[in-house]
Amino acid sequence: MAVVKVLELLAESEESWEDAARQAVAEAAKTVRGISSIYVSEFNAKVEGNQIKTFRANVKISFLLER
Repeated sequence: MAVVKVLELLAESEESWEDAARQAVAEAAKTVRGISSIYVSEFNAKVEGNQIKTFRANVKISFLLER
């Protein structure tokens, strides 16, 4: 039986929600091996001067625990 752990990260990008998700995976990969999937549970954005300033994504990252 495989054991999977889930980390939740809040990521931010000035480019897009997709880029925010990529940055979350890149950040998690610095300390976690075996990332198998991500689930983006929420999108939001920071607005300044009637323009989107930053895109934010709440990302759940799944990885296999090593035994």
